[in-house]
Amino acid sequence: MDIENLVGSIADFNAEKFAQAAEELHYADLANVFEDLDDQGREFFTKNIDTARFSEVLAELPDTLIEETLERFPIAQQREILGQLVDDDRADILQDVSTSAQQRYLALLQPEEMEETRSLMRYHEETAGGRMTTKVARITQNMSVKEALDTLREEQDSAESLARIYVVDERGHLLGKVRLRDLAFSTWDTRVSSIMEEVDITILATADQEEAAQIFSKYDMTLLPVVNEYEYLLGVITHDDVLEILEEESTEDIEKMSGIAGEQSEETYLNTALSTHFKRRFPWLLILAMLAISSGYVMLRFEDVLSSIYLLALYLPMVVAAGGNTGGQAAAMVIRAMSLGELEAGTTRKVLSKEVCLGAMLGSVMGLCIAIVTMFILPLFNPQLPVGVTIASFSLAVSLALALQITSSTLSGALLPIGARAIKLDPAVVAAPAITTLVDISGMLIYFTAARAILHIT
Repeated sequence: MDIENLVGSIADFNAEKFAQAAEELHYADLANVFEDLDDQGREFFTKNIDTARFSEVLAELPDTLIEETLERFPIAQQREILGQLVDDDRADILQDVSTSAQQRYLALLQPEEMEETRSLMRYHEETAGGRMTTKVARITQNMSVKEALDTLREEQDSAESLARIYVVDERGHLLGKVRLRDLAFSTWDTRVSSIMEEVDITILATADQEEAAQIFSKYDMTLLPVVNEYEYLLGVITHDDVLEILEEESTEDIEKMSGIAGEQSEETYLNTALSTHFKRRFPWLLILAMLAISSGYVMLRFEDVLSSIYLLALYLPMVVAAGGNTGGQAAAMVIRAMSLGELEAGTTRKVLSKEVCLGAMLGSVMGLCIAIVTMFILPLFNPQLPVGVTIASFSLAVSLALALQITSSTLSGALLPIGARAIKLDPAVVAAPAITTLVDISGMLIYFTAARAILHIT
């Protein structure tokens, strides 16, 4: 209802009603409404919203709208909005604008804000350093509990979280951590060094953001400390950062497995330009279409087999589709295991052995089922078979081809992502679009070769 009130106030250009509705809504909802507005509606929105409120909204907008939206505000208000952003959000936003705008916006910041932002922008936005916030609660090991609490009292508004308080030495090297309750229930003269715990898990600022999400999830962490190669505490990654990482990575994998190229859009599906959708989908469609011609070439090569027993055409789609399905399943399972960090170096042989066994089991059972169906159901339709070809031999050819196709496709589905990773390519990009075309070709080769050999087609 509040969203309807907000949209209605914008449509009526009612500033008072708009201010009231905007105050009651979450900033993420405000960002969704703003993204769906036309240019006139956005102009009204930016003119009538408080800058402190809009700084929260700005962090939720797609990267394509950041610069355009900020330019709607006067310079003084731009300074206020950028200054009120959380440091990691500010760095992310400035990495999404043009170089000229980036320099212009940096110049609006206070010296301390500028230094923090530049330090975060040194890291790519898809690394742990690019995701972290530098607003960390820090105390030193030689402090007493009273001194530590006094320090935290001064930092309580600026620190991202007090769930974990990190202990550093005078130079900033990470030594340990304490919980706020440990400080609260200790005597004031207790030394921090006597109650701090060792920090077992950290991540390098240069590590990929997906690795950070895996660590966060695996070890059920509240905050993940980010350090440099010298164990200097740079910042922390929080749970909301991890949720964004997981959403981005899962979206990226889904799009790549569907053959969608290019950088993913932060805009909603309906707000993404038609030209953007076209550019991201067309390249792989063209490549796969060219590769699919190979399937037609295989059929031409085995034209004599199909002409001799046209009934083979009945089972060809089933054999090819079964290979695509099982290959896709294997590829999906292996890619998922890779993304969760379950497959380390040296596990390739185990994976391939497992998938070959599984493929053989699936193929054997599927082949047996199809053979039984063919033996008992096909005669009811009085099929025309050449002299010397029986229902039994025909069933054997089809079931054997199906078993071999499923086994080989399962192996291919597992091998492709592993091979892609070995040559430094994204497994999702290579495996998913390629598996369909590959198993189409292999399926036809296996099917027609098995038919020619077992049915003695010359």
